[in-house]
This record gives sequence, structure tokens and C-alpha cells, in this order.
Amino acid sequence: MSLKLNSFILSLLFFTVACKPVKSTSSKTIAVDSSWQIVVDAQCDVLINWAARELASDLENILGSKIVVSNTLPSIKERCIIIENPQSNSNKLLKDKWEHFQITSERELISIAGSDVRGTVYGIFELAERMGISPWVWWADVVPDKRQKIELVIPGNGISESPSVQYRGIFLNDEDWGLHPWAAKTFEPEVGDIGPKTYEKIFQLLLRLKANTIWPAMHPCTKAFYQVPGNNEMAKKYHIVVGTSHCEPMLRNNVDEWDHNENGDYNYFTNKAGVTQYWSDRITQVNDAENIVTLGMRGIHDGHMHGGNTLEEKCQMLEQIIDDQRQMLVDIKKKPIDSIATTVVLYKEVLDLYNKGLQIPDDVTIMWCDDNHGFIRRLNDEEEQKRSGGSGIYYHLSYWGKPHDYLWLSTIQPGLIWYEMNRAYQNGARKMWIVNVGDIKPAEYNMELFLDMAWDINSVSEKTINQHMTNWAAREFGAKVAEPLADAMAEYYRLAAERRPEFMGWSGVEPITKTKDTEYNPNANGNELQRRLDQYQQLVDNIDALEKNISDHKKDAWFQLVSYPIKGAQLMNAKFLYAQLARHATTSDKRNSYIISSKQAYSQIEELTRQYNTEIANGKWNHMMSMAPRDLNVFKLPDFTPVESDAKKVTNNQGPIVGLSANAYTQCQGHDGYQWTSVEQLGRSNEAVTLMPLTNTYFKTQQPWLEYQFELPEGEYQVQVRCLPTHVNNRDQQLTLSFNGQAAKTIEISTKGRSKAWKENIFRNQVIASLPVKNNADGKHTLRLAVNQTGIVIDQIAIVRNSDLEFYTVP
Repeated sequence: MSLKLNSFILSLLFFTVACKPVKSTSSKTIAVDSSWQIVVDAQCDVLINWAARELASDLENILGSKIVVSNTLPSIKERCIIIENPQSNSNKLLKDKWEHFQITSERELISIAGSDVRGTVYGIFELAERMGISPWVWWADVVPDKRQKIELVIPGNGISESPSVQYRGIFLNDEDWGLHPWAAKTFEPEVGDIGPKTYEKIFQLLLRLKANTIWPAMHPCTKAFYQVPGNNEMAKKYHIVVGTSHCEPMLRNNVDEWDHNENGDYNYFTNKAGVTQYWSDRITQVNDAENIVTLGMRGIHDGHMHGGNTLEEKCQMLEQIIDDQRQMLVDIKKKPIDSIATTVVLYKEVLDLYNKGLQIPDDVTIMWCDDNHGFIRRLNDEEEQKRSGGSGIYYHLSYWGKPHDYLWLSTIQPGLIWYEMNRAYQNGARKMWIVNVGDIKPAEYNMELFLDMAWDINSVSEKTINQHMTNWAAREFGAKVAEPLADAMAEYYRLAAERRPEFMGWSGVEPITKTKDTEYNPNANGNELQRRLDQYQQLVDNIDALEKNISDHKKDAWFQLVSYPIKGAQLMNAKFLYAQLARHATTSDKRNSYIISSKQAYSQIEELTRQYNTEIANGKWNHMMSMAPRDLNVFKLPDFTPVESDAKKVTNNQGPIVGLSANAYTQCQGHDGYQWTSVEQLGRSNEAVTLMPLTNTYFKTQQPWLEYQFELPEGEYQVQVRCLPTHVNNRDQQLTLSFNGQAAKTIEISTKGRSKAWKENIFRNQVIASLPVKNNADGKHTLRLAVNQTGIVIDQIAIVRNSDLEFYTVP
């Protein structure tokens, strides 16, 4: 029997959600206990009924008693959570909206209404989270605390939400060492691959995080998504939109599906018929599914498109390919092309073609990309913001490639995610956000932050990034540890912003190079090598102390979300820094002691990884965590062969380095509404400074500036302004520096492509602009720096004697 709302309930719902009420500071606290039930229309989509049962299970995990899910209103209409059918609700303001939901309450009734199926499901899981259920309840074993009743606070005017970005999702990638072996050997051995059972859990996670889109795993180890029986059906069941990555046009997985012997060369210039048939077969196969179709063409696996000798020829051919693909979609789907979701991903050489003049039809969504290390290469100009197809972002939290992989730990600073994605949004990228999460684990927090912002761009500001992390810590582990845990996580990300754990070998890939000494100098800058060891050790001591407050039922989640990443990063640093000390030790006793410390760090990484795979959650995650993705040199034991000391590194007479965080300016001047603002958890300083708003703007007449004052003895110095290695459309970022009012010097800080300078900047997470100065007298001095446009982030200032430049960190 389907749910029949009486006139009282209908009038209640209309009154509370049919018009947008004025903001109210009042709120209601509703006590939900085991006497409550969930009432859902039996005619609702099966996904809504599934979500209702999930909500009941969530409540049972908190309350310890079974919660009834019914299709019939009780005779006494109280202590109910009522879930409306979006196909029959009478709320006109919900009609035709995209994924909108509203939660209202009256006495002991809570109502959830959505504009569509996904909107309704998001409303259900919003309620679950507000009641204390983490979206990571399954994926990170965040077991909720038991309570006899749940004190649910609902604003007096209800909860009304809809997405800031239309398509929001993840790309499963580089799955060879985590997600695939776990699915194939542990979770879904009957398939031996990432199959429907695994994708079901992924889709459930996406819905809890209010996401709607997947780019499936596509490495050679994994069978193509549409080749595994049940995968497509599972996506339909969970209303997940399926797309494909930048190198997989027309919903094909070329690595697995293109058979050279059968189909010939994957080359549109020489084999148009074969390639066209290949694409047509897939579009026909999935014609009834909800997809976003990637247009264009690249190589088989993240390589250049074959054919064409010049950029002009490649542009012409790619334009023809896109036109042919669009006509194919119209012919197969029998729809106008502007009603079919399509995208072109401007990744690597495709961006070069676009900058050369590649024409993309106006109704196609263009996807801008980061440089694989968190810094977006290009954003909309004013004309591109007018495109009917809109634009989006493909972003990385995990990466395989130059100058070095970071597939092990997820260490992009939350402040950088906030800065780059807000900058993208403010410049019009609002159609689709996709984030490369690798194996999902251990990128849980960063993935959630990204998707939180995609759902509601205003949910986090430059001044509430710390609060977002504190709220996350409180939800997962309780209010008692929330603030100190958030502080610890912020320090984890800050230390990685100084140098990622995977970069501590000072090695590279493509070509793969050997590890060597770090640039942390034990003879400079107050022994910055030892300071790095001490900072990490203090961080580990802090989380070990906090763990004493963690309940046993949350220990598995604590290990996955806190202990493993923090201790793994600390041990990777200890392994290389102690090895460096051993190679330069002046006595055999010291050398042996340092070697023991380095080897112990390596062994402890092995032990932590063994725990992750075999002990946590009773072996649930076996084969998920690898301590050596791609078996690169950085993950191995270092070389302990003694070396002669480098004279350049021995700076015993070094004077003090003057170090300033960028927000320590004494005066500043914005321009035309743009003001200097510090951003939490951004840069090595953890409070880097930039101009806001973040819209692309040049300053042609009056340039905004910052001014710093500091004491300095007489001498010759280098003034270093250290910025984040951000990108702008025309690659023409400029800093203009002036010391004590002397003639100013303008310095170009942009890089092009994947140049040597870009690689160095990515490794150290900074680009350094240097100004040589001669100081003729002791005392107070002034530095002024001006910028020529938005998109420049000032992190730190360093003033150092010319003879003392061998150091890595700014104190």
C-alpha cells in the first residue's frame, strides 16, 4: 500500500517548504529514539526505498534497536520520518529542480522531500549525517557511538539544499596496487576484478557524499567497466552517471577494449571506419543509461593522438572527430545534441591544441585540468564563461607520472584544494568537477572536502578550513579530540606541503632516478634536518596521546584515517634523513646508529602496512594498502655508502635567516575591490596570502602591493619571495620587488609546460623570486612586493646572506 498523506501533512509540507522563508536563528531540537519509524511511499524509486532502509540501519547502529520502515502512516501521526515520492509531491518550488532537497519538521514529525530521486536520497543521507553517521561508516569503519536517543537540531525554517556544481564525482585510477587487488582477492574474488559488488559500495559512498558521477577504473589490470556483467546495471540502480577519462572517448576503455589485431591502428587519420564502428557499438550498447560522453581522441592510454604532423593538422582532425562523434550521438540517441551531456577534457597536449585554436562546439562542457599536482593550468576567460555547455575541472589527489608519483598517501593541503576549486568556481567552472582519488583510500578526507565544496561552494571559506577539519574530526572521533586532532592533521598536510613523503628521496620518474641526499641541511638554518625529524616526531607523539581517548570501536577508523598516514609520512622522512646522516657521519658509531634508525623506520612502515592489510577490521582491507606503489626507489631502503661532505652544505658561519610568513605584512594595498586575504592551511606557512575575490583580473594601472619590515645587519643579501607555483591563463605572472624604496625589479614567475623549473617548483611546492640587495647599514629595512594579476599566492619571505644559500626551509 502506497503512502497517503492526509490533508494535515500536506498543508504542513506546503507551509514549510513551498516558499523560501526568511532566515531564522531559531532551531528545534527533536529527540529521536527507537520508538520512531520511517515511512516511505512504496511507489518511490527503488533507490529511495534502499536509502530509507539504510537510514533505518544507521539509526539501529546508534540506538541499538530495530527501526521500522513502513509504507503506511501510523494512526497516531508522530515520531515519524516521512519520505515523499518526488514523482507525486505537490511542492511547486521543487518541480524541475536538479537534485534539490528540503527537510522540515513539525513537533515529532520530520519530512524529507526531493525534486528528483537523487535529491531525495541526498536529503535522507543529510539527515543520517546530522544524526551522527559518517559517510565513511563502511569505507573507513567509522562505527557510531551508541545512544538511547539522538538529539537532532533542525533550523526553524528547515534545511533546503541544492548543488553548486551539476555533476560531481571521482575518477578511480592507478588502481593496480590498492583497489584492484583488494576487490579481486578480498572483496569480490568470485569476479577477480573490480566488479558490481565493489562498484555498489563505491556508489553508496558517492550518494552519502552527495556525488553523482563516476569515471571507472581503467588501467590494464582492470577489465573495462562495461565488459564486466552487472556493472552497468549497478550504475543504473544507484542512479550514478558514468563518464570516462580524458583518454577514453565515447565511453570506451581503450586499454582493455581496443584490439589492434582485430581493429587495426587506433588512428582516425588512417582507420576512420574501424574507430567509428568501435565507438558506435558502445554508444548503442548503453543508449538507455545516464552518461556524460567524453569527446575527442587521444592515444590508447594517456598518450598523444596518432596522426598529424603539425599542431594545425591535429587541430583540424580533432575538430572533425568531435563533429563526427556528435553526429553519431544524435543518430543513435535520436535527441538534439544540446540535450546530450558531452565534454572535452583539455588535458596535457589537448590544452596545447586548444590554445592553438581548437574550436569546441558551444554546448560541449570543457574540462580544465590541474598540472597533476593540484595547480589548475587554465581557467575560463570572460568569453568562455558564456558557453552554453559550461565548464568543469578535472583535479588530482593522486598521480602517476612526472616529476614523481604520489600514489601512496594523500597529502594535498586542504587549503590548496579550497583555493584552486574556489578560484575555478568563481571563474565559471560549475558544470562538472571530477577528482582523481586513486584507490579512494587513504584520500578520504580530501575527497570529502572536494565533494563538500562541489555540493555547496559556500560550505567552506578561507577562514573556516580549520573548522571544516575540526567538524570532520568531531564527527568521526568525538568532540573531546576534535580540535587537537584537526591541529595534528593540519600539521601533517603542512609538512607534506614542504615536501611530500613520496618526494623525500629527491628522485624522479620518467626517467626513474636513484634516491640521494635531501636538501635539508644539518649545518644550516638551525639544523633544519633535525628540525624536520623533531616536527614529525612531535606530530606522532601528539596523535599517540590523543589515541588514548579513542574508544575501542573507533580504533580501526583511527588507524585508517589518522595513524597510518601520519606515521607513514613520519617514517618515510626518518628513513631518508637518518640515511643522509649516516652517509655523512664522521664516526663509525654515529654511522651505525643512524643506519639502525633508518632501517627501523623502513621496518615500521612494513609493519604498519601489514596491520592495515591483515588486522584492521578483521582483515576487511587485505590487499588495499601498498607501501610501494610501482616499486619505485623512494620506497626501498636507502643507500648507506659513506660520501665525502659537500663543502657547499657546510655553512658553519651562516648568519641568521630572516623568515616571514606572507601574512606578516606591515602595510598593504588592494585595488578596485580586490583585497589581500590569508587562507588557512595553504602553503608552508599554513596561512598564505592572495588577492580576493579570485576572478581572473589584470592590474594595468595600479598594482596591489604588500610591504614588510625587518631588522637586518649590514651586508649583501638575497631577498626571496616564495610563492605557490600556481598557473594563470597567459603564463605571465609577475612580481615587482623594491628594497628600501630603491629601483624596483620585475620578475617573471610563471613556468611553461613540464619544464625543469616547473618540476623543481612542484617538488618544493614553491616558486622563488630572488632580489639581490646590498644593505649598507644595520637597522630596519622595507620590502615592497606588487603583483600584476590575481592568481598569485604569496607564502613566505626569506632574507639570507649571499654566502648562505644552501638551505631548504624558511624558519
